[in-house]
Amino acid sequence: MSPAPAESATLFRHRAFLLYFSGRLFSSFSRQIIAVAVGWQVYEITHSAFHLGMVGLVQFLPALLLTFHAGHAADRHNRKYIVQVCQWIEGIAAAYLAWGSMAGWLSVLDIYIASAIFGAAAAFERPAGAAMLPNIVPNSLLQQATALSAGAMQLATIGGPAIGGFVFVLSPGAAYALTAAFWLLAGLFNGLLPLAHRASTGGDISMRSLFAGVHFVRSSPTLFGTISLDLFAVLLGGATALLPIFAKDILHTNAIGLGLLRAAPAIGALITTAILARKPLQRRVGRRMFQAVIVFGIATVAFGLSTNTWLSLGALTLMGAADQISVVIRLSLVQLATPDDMRGRVSAVNFLFVNASNQLGEFESGVTAAWWGAVPAVLLGGVGSVLIALLWMRLFPTLRDVEKLA
Repeated sequence: MSPAPAESATLFRHRAFLLYFSGRLFSSFSRQIIAVAVGWQVYEITHSAFHLGMVGLVQFLPALLLTFHAGHAADRHNRKYIVQVCQWIEGIAAAYLAWGSMAGWLSVLDIYIASAIFGAAAAFERPAGAAMLPNIVPNSLLQQATALSAGAMQLATIGGPAIGGFVFVLSPGAAYALTAAFWLLAGLFNGLLPLAHRASTGGDISMRSLFAGVHFVRSSPTLFGTISLDLFAVLLGGATALLPIFAKDILHTNAIGLGLLRAAPAIGALITTAILARKPLQRRVGRRMFQAVIVFGIATVAFGLSTNTWLSLGALTLMGAADQISVVIRLSLVQLATPDDMRGRVSAVNFLFVNASNQLGEFESGVTAAWWGAVPAVLLGGVGSVLIALLWMRLFPTLRDVEKLA
């Protein structure tokens, strides 16, 4: 077995992966910038929290309705072209917003329509992009590649909102134009990828083929345990949705402090990405995943109990680091345990679970905070994450006993 640093260096010299990583990085930055620009402009036009919520809804509904069709498409058509076309469609929609904003005729309805396009394109782009990675790098480098590609999203989470806010101050149209340029560049990078996946020659779309990913996940204890663990752990551990309450009422900090709190999990995830890229997990990866979820839950409890800003930042950083370990193992397991002709549909199921858990997790945190207060809500979520990890270790022993990502 070659040493991890040598494998990592090989990955950085891997032209196809660098193209894939660049495309993912620019696309992730676009999503963060567009979120800032759209949210700010909608509120600037309407001064309504309801309209802000509607932006999220019009993006989520297309993803919910199209996810299974997107997974089927990722298994029946060339994945790189699906990703490229989706990114270019998103770029055109962002350019439309730039045009309307600069010309002065942009309305909330126009923003809703563009947001629905973003949601629909993401429903096709993400399963195809996830299923494409094992076609690009060998299995021996998949863990590092997964860590780095997940790190691209964390880097965008840190830098994207800051860039979006700065450019939006100059001009809303400029923010949309920058987003369009980034998405068009992402599509260009993906278009340069080698043709690694051939379209399936399967039959027509049927209910059986459309939902084959669900049946496949349900029939595999390892996959079902992996994906359901993420659903329940994220559902219970949605402390970040309550950060404005903690920043203002508990830690007594300002907007800068809130920004640091929001950035802390992504910073922890980036540090973990750098470590895993150089020194991937070699043994007992199943147990390591469960341990990471337990650490995530304990760090959530520490955050909920903290009344010191620096301690809270440390807890959030640890939460991000532990979550990144879980994410890398989980995504690698999903790809390695799935045949190539099923990866698109299984990735679609995973995407739906992750998307739903993020949305429902914020809802759960808000409801429990309204009932019992912010601190009890976070403590309940942290303890719940630990209990779910312990229960899943007993319910899915094959997942717990996974030795290597191979």
